[in-house]
Amino acid sequence: MATSSWNAGIIRPVAVAPTGPYQDGAASGVWTLDQVAFWTKQGLWPSASNGPAPRGLFGSGSNSSGTTNVIAYVSLVSTGDAIAFGDLNILVTSAGACASSTRGLFAGGQQAASPYYMNTIDYVTIATTGNATDFGDLTQGRVGVRGCSTNTRGVFAGGSDGIGATNVIDYVTIASVGNATDFGDLLTTNTITGACASTTRGVWAGGSAPGGRTNVIQYVTIASTGNATDFGDLTVITSTLAGCSSATRGLFAGGRTAFEVRQSVIEYITIASTGNATNFGNLTEARNNLAACSSATLGLFAGGSTGSSSSVIDYVTIATTGNAVDFGNLLSPTDVLAGCSGSHGGI
Repeated sequence: MATSSWNAGIIRPVAVAPTGPYQDGAASGVWTLDQVAFWTKQGLWPSASNGPAPRGLFGSGSNSSGTTNVIAYVSLVSTGDAIAFGDLNILVTSAGACASSTRGLFAGGQQAASPYYMNTIDYVTIATTGNATDFGDLTQGRVGVRGCSTNTRGVFAGGSDGIGATNVIDYVTIASVGNATDFGDLLTTNTITGACASTTRGVWAGGSAPGGRTNVIQYVTIASTGNATDFGDLTVITSTLAGCSSATRGLFAGGRTAFEVRQSVIEYITIASTGNATNFGNLTEARNNLAACSSATLGLFAGGSTGSSSSVIDYVTIATTGNAVDFGNLLSPTDVLAGCSGSHGGI
């Protein structure tokens, strides 16, 4: 029997990419289990249990009104402007963020009044909108801390406590609430790095370390505890950059060099191996103090400073190389913000 006669032609020999809505969309064709898993991870495999499309969150920072606690979100399966999600419990800049498939966490940061350097951790349920809830505390208050995660554990590293940069790495179990526990130490004291993760490794790149800005990349095994290990180097010495990842690749973008030049450079690493970063492409505009989040396929870079606050959200396809493309805009121009998603490379 010809393949065109299978099941009256309903089953096609060539698979057709799934279409939304995600609960009852079509996915005609003959699929392998790996293909089904790929689309399921993105929330695109038609199933009554899928729920809404994966989301990226951007929260905290500084805008024209001053320090903000606003959280906004975007759908990671279509381009468009950010939508209001809710508020963090406090107004802070330069917090760290990470997420499981269900919860987004925002930690640390600097507020406008004493005590300036915060140790608070807030969480939200990514699939719903609403204000954040208190999760617990970091082991010490600090600004410029950066987070990454697997689906079970969130790890926050570095930052400044107002006296100087720190090398502290903390961790939490995302599904439960409670205070962070000491994980180990970075290679040196460091702040405002770029961070990302695979399902096994957490990676931090660049930042401000003793002697000035750095291009060092370092990593930990998230499921264990211990000090960071050298991974390699970025192509550019930079801090105030942003990182995101698929399960295999980590991307680092933007930042400011030792010569105070804002960068548009995007670099990438293969997370499972060690070695120096490779050029990926460029953002649509050079900026530092931006935020990032990702799905299994797309990396988004949002906000930051070009000299004034930016509202731009760019995106790239992580598995390829090339320049970023416009995705949409934040609710307002915002810099020193944090980003996370429920479908990044660590999940």
